[in-house]
Amino acid sequence: MDIYVYSDESGVFDKKHNDFFVFAGLIFIGKKSKDEKSRMYKKAEDSLKKIESIKPDQEVKASKISIKGKNKLFRSLNNFYKFGIVITQKELLDQIFTNKKDKQRYLDFAYKIAVKRALQQLIRKKIIFPDEVENIHFFIDEHTTATNGRYELKEALESEFKRGTYNANWNKYHEPIFYSLKDVKLEFCNSKSKLLVRASDIIANKIFYLANNNKFEKISKINNLFFCKLP
Repeated sequence: MDIYVYSDESGVFDKKHNDFFVFAGLIFIGKKSKDEKSRMYKKAEDSLKKIESIKPDQEVKASKISIKGKNKLFRSLNNFYKFGIVITQKELLDQIFTNKKDKQRYLDFAYKIAVKRALQQLIRKKIIFPDEVENIHFFIDEHTTATNGRYELKEALESEFKRGTYNANWNKYHEPIFYSLKDVKLEFCNSKSKLLVRASDIIANKIFYLANNNKFEKISKINNLFFCKLP
């Protein structure tokens, strides 16, 4: 069985001018579920295009549609497994923001934590059985990550889910979540060509809006959302 993870981000990772940064997305268990849910979201997106007079070839992004439209698309994702993480930037060490590499390393850590905790909860709920998972496919909205940064994220995900990790002193080993995992696949993609990355944009936008309005209780009540905060 394969797991498919689609994700996007919302906010700017800049402690001086921004309070929050969000990663969010969707998790699908098996290709059949992914394809079925994809058709459902496509139907909702096409319907919204007609309502808001959006051209058929135009991308539906949260930043370009009405509040009513965003809520309509978000409701269409009610029965999808979702994950999200909110980073409260003012609580982070200043050193994290001193250079691009440290910033990217922290964002990779946050992303990995968000996905890991969501998958762990799905395992606890017996929705995922670890020994049945063969591959995990990650589809991430492309941004300014350099080529070597993309490689480092793939390495971090492989360590977490396939090989296992060590603590900072290398004296404790943490086993991987999936013992039979064959491969971790990572693709950075243009949301214009990836429907479910666009759906992830809607989720990230919603969580970002609620966080900025200090409505964390509402975030925690979102149906089928596995949510956590950092630091």
